[in-house]
Amino acid sequence: MIQLQGAGKRFGHKLLFEDCNWLITPNERTGLVGGNGTGKSTLLKIIHGAESLDYGQISYTKGTTLGYLPQDGLSLAGRSVFAECLSVFDDLHAMERELETLHHQLGELDPASAEYATASDRAHHIDTEFRNRDGYAIEAQVGTVLNGLGFNKEDWPRFTEEFSGGWQMRIALAKLLLQKPNLLLLDEPTNHLDLEARNWLESYLTSYPFGYILISHDRYFLDVTVNKTVEVWNKRVHFYTGNYEKYLNAKAEKKTQLEAAYRNQRERIEQLEAFINRFRAQATKAKQVQSRIKELDKIERIEIPPEEGTIHFSFPQPKPSGRVVAEFKDVSKSYGAKHVFSGASFVIERGDRIALVGVNGAGKSTLIKLLSGAEPLSTGTYTLGHNALPDYFAQDQYKELDKEARMIDDIANASPRATQTQLRGLLGCFLFSEDDVFKKIGVLSGGERNRYALAKILLAPSNFLLLDEPTNHLDMRAKDVLLEALREYSGTVVLVSHDRYFIDNLATRIFEIEEGHVHVYPGNYEDYLWRKSGGPEAQQQATLASVAATAPSPSRDREGTVKRVNPMKLKKLQSDLAKAESDIASLESEITQLESSLADYKSPEESMRLADLLTQRRSALETRVAEWERLSEELEATQ
Repeated sequence: MIQLQGAGKRFGHKLLFEDCNWLITPNERTGLVGGNGTGKSTLLKIIHGAESLDYGQISYTKGTTLGYLPQDGLSLAGRSVFAECLSVFDDLHAMERELETLHHQLGELDPASAEYATASDRAHHIDTEFRNRDGYAIEAQVGTVLNGLGFNKEDWPRFTEEFSGGWQMRIALAKLLLQKPNLLLLDEPTNHLDLEARNWLESYLTSYPFGYILISHDRYFLDVTVNKTVEVWNKRVHFYTGNYEKYLNAKAEKKTQLEAAYRNQRERIEQLEAFINRFRAQATKAKQVQSRIKELDKIERIEIPPEEGTIHFSFPQPKPSGRVVAEFKDVSKSYGAKHVFSGASFVIERGDRIALVGVNGAGKSTLIKLLSGAEPLSTGTYTLGHNALPDYFAQDQYKELDKEARMIDDIANASPRATQTQLRGLLGCFLFSEDDVFKKIGVLSGGERNRYALAKILLAPSNFLLLDEPTNHLDMRAKDVLLEALREYSGTVVLVSHDRYFIDNLATRIFEIEEGHVHVYPGNYEDYLWRKSGGPEAQQQATLASVAATAPSPSRDREGTVKRVNPMKLKKLQSDLAKAESDIASLESEITQLESSLADYKSPEESMRLADLLTQRRSALETRVAEWERLSEELEATQ
């Protein structure tokens, strides 16, 4: 158990927080949230002991063990991945060696001697502790955690220094999870994890036997792993019961109550001041005036904290493309002897929001590069649709920027119609505030330059956006702006993202790259997981994109004579029917989400917007169902 009392911290002249009183219990499962620069990471370091308090004190119960994962900066070398993870069990290895020595001694000592009894007692004690701590299963534990975090068995014997910074952080996380400290302190643990590894970590943490405090910009991850939310805001630390969604609702309710109390208090203050000013000069009212002056002095004034700015930016819409934006036919890609995928065949249509998913190294970034034209196909054909103009945002997009240009000048050139206020608001949303906007691009870090490159692309988007990890290095506020922009965007989007909330609220189709094949699923990521887990008609809903077209068998009329069916017409009918089924599933999913959103009242304007959108989607659903019925009848008539 850990206790902070009157805790406060400054960063130079800036006060981060003060008067923090926090009792951290053994079963703590807390999400630490707040805006960029409010002091979340600093507070985590203080709990760990890496930073000291400027005010107040922190105390620890005897026997408390802490495990801390920073955002980055860790570097491991000198051992294999497996050996590095095994090193957390050095004390168990020492016990195992002592146990072997004791067993050897017992074989040589006289069973009747006092030395034998002492050695026997010691051996029994060590063996009991060794078994209680699963000493005989440590290698299996290491394998389980490494597998969960995305390390293939071929990676285990490789030396840690062969891995990039992101994979080094995974190794450090694996070691912490294996150590099982009383309290895990995790600063952005999902930063370097793909969706599969995040899903595994979510499951691991929900069954973790001790407590943890974590910082994350992944809403879904917070929603499923924490039951308490601590917010650093307005130089104070605020406590909320529940996950991130419940915190947002509670904070909104608290704000409404505070505003109501503020209005009531202002009315009372104005009444008192009016009475005092009116009767101050009248001797007969002196007693009442003095009474009201005393009441006025005793009022503890309610303050409304400054609003956290919300950015709404109208992004220019691109010129429309044709209905078919891109088409792959039997596409394969290899790098020398390394085979990525083969036989990929699919069509991307105008307005699609496609998320690429798959384990790390499956080929998600490769597929986006093929669509952008940055990489050539190995075999097959790729047809870009009429008026389709792809725009590619790479993970290292910052390399394409002019290092000598100032941000504010460079982005103004990209959008000459936007005002300085709009541009500075947008840059502020992407974490560039005040004088930061006048910095030269060359002095920014890689993550900062990528954030800037994303903001710049959104100012003048093409009609076919290809985004590889656009949510990296973004906080929740910036992700919300990006999500809103892409929802309103009239073009087509293909993206790779490891943010579950982002994909769930944007994607209309999921392309899964698995074992060298591309599978297409309708709906968002939640729909995809449901079908993968065996939802009704899962096999019919998911289509294997790598399946080659087979010649149709001849159909017969009522008299039994064979009818000659045009194979091209039959193939088109089957394709149109599959597309109609996919659209119907997507529309049904969107309608369900809209109905849920309507039930959560926010404002009259938002309710009207959602109601209009719901009407449109229901009308579109009726149209597609009618089209599906027509296609089904036409297809049945050919068979």
